[in-house]
Amino acid sequence: MAKFQWEGTTRAGEKRRGVMDADSAAVVEDRLRADGLTVGRVRKEGGGLNVNIQIGSGVAPKDLQIFTRQLATMIDAGLPLVQCLDILAAQTENKSFQKILTSVKNRVEQGSTFSDALKQHPKVFDELYVNLVAAGEVGGILDSILNRLAVYIEKNVKLRGQLKSAMYYPTGILVVAIAVICVMLIKVIPTFEKMYHDMGHAELPGATKVVINLSHAFLNRWYLFAGGLFGTIFGIMAMRRTEGGRIAFDRFLLRVPVIGSVLRKIVVARFTRTLGTLLSSGVPILDALDICAKTAGNRVVQAGIMRARAKIAEGHDMAGPLAESRVFPTMVVQMIGVGEQTGAMDQMLTKIADFYEEEVDTAVAGLTSLIEPVMMAFLGVVVGGLIIAMYLPIFKLAGNIQG
Repeated sequence: MAKFQWEGTTRAGEKRRGVMDADSAAVVEDRLRADGLTVGRVRKEGGGLNVNIQIGSGVAPKDLQIFTRQLATMIDAGLPLVQCLDILAAQTENKSFQKILTSVKNRVEQGSTFSDALKQHPKVFDELYVNLVAAGEVGGILDSILNRLAVYIEKNVKLRGQLKSAMYYPTGILVVAIAVICVMLIKVIPTFEKMYHDMGHAELPGATKVVINLSHAFLNRWYLFAGGLFGTIFGIMAMRRTEGGRIAFDRFLLRVPVIGSVLRKIVVARFTRTLGTLLSSGVPILDALDICAKTAGNRVVQAGIMRARAKIAEGHDMAGPLAESRVFPTMVVQMIGVGEQTGAMDQMLTKIADFYEEEVDTAVAGLTSLIEPVMMAFLGVVVGGLIIAMYLPIFKLAGNIQG
């Protein structure tokens, strides 16, 4: 037993700190979360920090999807929840996830509901997951809910993977282009310059002078180029941390030619899949829309969903407010309206999600095939332009010799 100094924040945003006797920092964190505090720091008295610093939750979506599918199968087979959690915690290879599952199992053993135990780990189990599990516990259909969650996570992982795969190629080409340009400015162009200087003081073509001056500027003031690049990157990151900047950036992404269309389809597929899963699991529509807005991944779409939610709370139907938001395509809004009138909203949303996921497949394939020649042309024009500019004096000299 040792003493641990801790700092945390209440749900009202009030800072708290104190000292607690416990066997480990993990025990202190569990107690603080049980008291409704968000853990900020835990430090052993007389020692250094006793908290592992990690980026994100340490749990991949694939790990969560496998856990959810296996848990659904085990519960459907009749195994007690605590035993299921114990088995799954023991067999997972992810140490961070193992620690979280052990904490969840301990809370359930102490009498907590499964959804409340999951709520203590919001970085792994988001509001969608927790609310669906709570609905499954109340309705006695936890195995069915978990199967739906596994399908949802699977589809979501696929959508993210498609978006990343579409960006890998242009990013790789851009990195190669920057590397090649740097090598030419540092090594190749100075060699040509020395050669022309040794040949005499003949007037060089304008394009060659520009490239040589650019090489001099890069060699003498490389830190300005590097600073400008990193400044731009960090400036965009800082802008996205502000609410106004995030909205402006997300609106810009939706308006970018070609890419914006693909992102909009991904947003529609995610929204309809999430809402359909929530409604089919018995979650009230206002709560479902609130969760959909938080998991939209785009501030513009989130604002549109929240405006629609406010209208629905006033007694309006869903199709009208969604149409006013101008975020979702007309076909989607009309199909949702039909779903409302027929009382089969969840089924209609699932059909829309299936359709748009197929559209995303086609759009990503088209985007990849379009980006490939564009990036190759960009690389050819930039690198080829530098090479031609440096060979212009040789071409001029050859012409003079022939004359």
